[in-house]
Amino acid sequence: MDLLASLNASQREAVQATDGPLLILAGPGSGKTRVITNRVAYLVTSRNVDPHSILAVTFTNKAANEMRDRLDQLLDGAARSLTIGTFHAVCCRILRADGQAVGLTHGFVVYDDDDQVNLIKQSLLELQLDPKTYSPRLIQSSISAAKSRLLSEQHHAEGVDSYFEEIVQRVYQRYQALLSQSDAVDFDDILLKTVRLFEGHPEVLERYRARYRHILVDEFQDTNLAQFELVRLLAAEHRNVCVVGDPDQSIYSWRSADPRNLLSFEREFPEAKVVLLEQNYRSTKTILKAAMQVISSNPLRKEMELWTENDAGKPVVLTECLNEKDEAQFVVGAIEKLIRHEGLHYGDCAVMYRINAQSRALEESLIRFGVPYRLVGGTRFYRRQEIKDIIAYLRVIHNPHDSISLARIINTPGRGIGQGTLNKLQSWATERNVSLFEALRQLVQEKDLAARAGNALSHFLGVMDALMAKGREVSPQQIIEDILVQTAYRDYLMESEDGEDRWQNVQELKNVAAEYNDLAPEEALSAFLEKVSLVADVDEMVDTSDAVTLITLHQAKGLEYPAVFIIGMEDGVLPHRKSFDDPAEMEEECRLCYVGFTRAQRYLFLSRAHRRSLFGNGLANPPSRYLARLSPDLVTTRGLWEEDEVDMSGAVYSQPLAFGVSSDEFRVGDWVFHKKFGQGVVMDCFPDKSDLVVTVAFEETGTKRMLLSLARLEKIER
Repeated sequence: MDLLASLNASQREAVQATDGPLLILAGPGSGKTRVITNRVAYLVTSRNVDPHSILAVTFTNKAANEMRDRLDQLLDGAARSLTIGTFHAVCCRILRADGQAVGLTHGFVVYDDDDQVNLIKQSLLELQLDPKTYSPRLIQSSISAAKSRLLSEQHHAEGVDSYFEEIVQRVYQRYQALLSQSDAVDFDDILLKTVRLFEGHPEVLERYRARYRHILVDEFQDTNLAQFELVRLLAAEHRNVCVVGDPDQSIYSWRSADPRNLLSFEREFPEAKVVLLEQNYRSTKTILKAAMQVISSNPLRKEMELWTENDAGKPVVLTECLNEKDEAQFVVGAIEKLIRHEGLHYGDCAVMYRINAQSRALEESLIRFGVPYRLVGGTRFYRRQEIKDIIAYLRVIHNPHDSISLARIINTPGRGIGQGTLNKLQSWATERNVSLFEALRQLVQEKDLAARAGNALSHFLGVMDALMAKGREVSPQQIIEDILVQTAYRDYLMESEDGEDRWQNVQELKNVAAEYNDLAPEEALSAFLEKVSLVADVDEMVDTSDAVTLITLHQAKGLEYPAVFIIGMEDGVLPHRKSFDDPAEMEEECRLCYVGFTRAQRYLFLSRAHRRSLFGNGLANPPSRYLARLSPDLVTTRGLWEEDEVDMSGAVYSQPLAFGVSSDEFRVGDWVFHKKFGQGVVMDCFPDKSDLVVTVAFEETGTKRMLLSLARLEKIER
């Protein structure tokens, strides 16, 4: 296979620049995934590089799996020797092998977001601090930010200069002690401890440097300081490192991502070759021009001239709605017309928004009209209660010192172990500085409990000892079955109203576990638990169902759809009002809008509402400032289809965005009354032969278009 034949000149240059550092600045839809995979294949087939010595790092498991699948086709069996994965997955593998040097055992567990918050709550209580006064989520975020800056609890103490930071410091110290006691790490520890391993043990670093002679990193603009340092340490000697990024798509500062790492890369590797991928293969000319008009005003960006050979396509549709319900109806109507007129399917359409709460009105409207949808970022499979329960059992079987998981299952299903008994158990563990499981064993042996509680704990200990012994001998799928039998978990689930659905979720977990049946039992359980700990929202998306995707703009990066709707195009929503006072955050809001635009292949719809209810508040925001950047020749306020112009019945949901058009009698924004439809606001008025067509958004009956001569509207004061 000719790996270069299908590439454009810039892509070929990036693939063939195999010696020394390389920075690829890749615009959206520029084929960077093809470049990365072809570059790996080119190293192996044309430069005779051993696949064992190549490390390719992505930011999601989904992207890693797609890369591996492509390379399987390009390299056949040789692809199995490549190391491909997320930063966290690769570092987990390193820590499993060499983490003892930084205080970890081979069986350490990874605590997810909920586990971390629970451990911080425990830390607060042990420090006699009220979790209602000191937000565990806020403290977790502060600790995470410190770790992303490579600040351990000791280093963080040096920069404390406020009372809140002092609280964070105290919690940080206790939190880390409890993590260590449980032989657990959080997501940030995975990176931090790997950096510490490399810095403190040169012989370990040298071993990995000797192995990974070629390193490729995707989405480099999303790396934080810890990830940058990992790349720097591994590539410092051989310098065969290729990073791919786009500063215009850096939207994760809240995860401590720093787009300046692209600039730091050039300082760290001054001899780096820079290749620009500017040809867009995804979007129409119109959509691409609109995206560039939005982003071009952002300062501190690397200038790129994106272009495409695609058709001009349809104009961008701008729509103004009365409220979020009206907006949701517009979306549903436009999707149905895309299917009817353009031959699209539900799965070709995505609705994107700034915050999760905006999905509520959409879901209600989609359900009302029978439109199938999938909500990305809702209750994820691995976050469901029944799934977390079974995984907690597995984690204790794998690592008995996992106190958070033990606390979750000790009375699930109920077995007569009350909160008082659990409190005594936790106090015993704290006083003796032992894990909860060790405290359980000691209490049962010393019989320092009332008979009923002692019997319940003794029974639970016996069940867990038996399951742990079995866990060393059988597959994860079989041990899940043993858990279900030994704990009567199905009976417990069936007591709930949705028990059958929850039981089906547990069965699905068994199917996932079956993928590890070919591994040795202990290795299989470790690998399975690592997978479910590191899975992300996008990784759980099912691409086969024909359903409209509802997704936040943050989650949408890396995806593409024939038709994209971006709702909530209002100042205060996008850009978000919390960013108004911070220029850096405002720049990121602009990049977020740009990312949304560039997800669209053929159709882009933008909408705003006059009034919007969010978090119990009624908001009346002006149009998003990004709309003013769009030139009139790229947009339409009349919709895409003839029926948008001629249907006066109100059954069509697209309404023009008002730009101050008025008649002698009514102006846009005037409140009017109609005997049948009630009160509403005039949203547009335009001539139609000898009459005028008036668009009114009524409070109770939705948006209607009518001929002014027949409408009998009365102007009212509001």
